[in-house]
Amino acid sequence: MLLRREKVAHSVHEYRHDPHAGSYGAQAATALGVDPARCFKTLVATVDGQLVVAVVPVSGTLDLKALAAARGGKRATMAEPALAQQATGYVLGGISPLGQRRRLPTVLDVSIMDGPSAYVSAGRRGLEVELDPADLARLTGATLAPIAAAG
Repeated sequence: MLLRREKVAHSVHEYRHDPHAGSYGAQAATALGVDPARCFKTLVATVDGQLVVAVVPVSGTLDLKALAAARGGKRATMAEPALAQQATGYVLGGISPLGQRRRLPTVLDVSIMDGPSAYVSAGRRGLEVELDPADLARLTGATLAPIAAAG
């Protein structure tokens, strides 16, 4: 695992995934007893045709205009689910910003830096990894930008 190889302090948290949950991220926060502002969802979008990963709090939504601006682009749209899964190697609801099949440009919402740790998918539904947001930014080569809108 990337985090072990890079000697990054982290904790893995497992919970029972409900396939009928309306929001995988909100379910993770609730199941783990974590503030939804500290639990982040990983979304795949396109900016001017290029795949981009966006990481925003599960309590909010992705502001596509802000994402485009953060990447210096004009237009952002959500990627087709099959394309997101193919590019990352993960299933929807389990896409992690770490260890993707093909490393995609990543933008983290600035709010991720507000706490000592952040929870992101560990690569499958029902599994989250908690780590220092600065480590996540470094490992993904991410840009920090205000890309979340209130849910």
